[in-house]
Amino acid sequence: MSKDDHLAVLKRYSHARIGLGRAGNGLPNRHVLDFSLAYAKARDAIHGEVDFQTLAEELSPRQLLRVQSAAFDRATYLRRPDLGRRLSEESASILPGGPFDLVVVIADGLSSSAVDHHAAKLVLSLEASLRELTIGPTIFAEQGRVAVGDDIAERMNSAVVVVLIGERPGLSSADSLSAYVTYGASSRSRDSERNCVSNIHSRGLSVADATQKISWLVRESTRLRISGVKLKEAAPRHRNVLPSK
Repeated sequence: MSKDDHLAVLKRYSHARIGLGRAGNGLPNRHVLDFSLAYAKARDAIHGEVDFQTLAEELSPRQLLRVQSAAFDRATYLRRPDLGRRLSEESASILPGGPFDLVVVIADGLSSSAVDHHAAKLVLSLEASLRELTIGPTIFAEQGRVAVGDDIAERMNSAVVVVLIGERPGLSSADSLSAYVTYGASSRSRDSERNCVSNIHSRGLSVADATQKISWLVRESTRLRISGVKLKEAAPRHRNVLPSK
């Protein structure tokens, strides 16, 4: 098998920049420009703002609540991850007390474009899949990190929380969404108590396949009253061939 054939096989299974070729002592101009564009998209995803108004319209007439973390602006959020993990005092006071089987939190995280492109579709798909559960209002958490879902779930007395959040963008995908599933979340929850479904985007895990995996995790968490490393995942494998990065 020739070198080109080996590269062709690798390219079938990865979006990494493999075998780009040479132009003198550097890369071909089109690849340099492509890299610069990917870098610009990643920066825009991190510093951009989620269009929560459009999200609300896409999820209408679903009951929605918009809250704010203790990080009141983007610059603070990026410098102080700890503030993004808890609610502001004002936001904490507006949450309903439940109880609920499930609450879905949409947090901007580190990619506004991921939330804009995929969050509403995933919420609607999850609700259709989990009709047997009592699902609370969908929560929009501005400047939120994953752990802000713990604070929300504890205050809303929700058995399970699913946090949909924009992933840190890479140079192969700037709009990748993750979902974190936690049972019995509280301010004492640790990262090891969460299950993560990542790389949800058009060239990675589809919304349909993500729904299947997340729904399985939610049902098993509810049935066994555990999540994270204690929950041994046996969800059906998704159909996607190419990883995201």
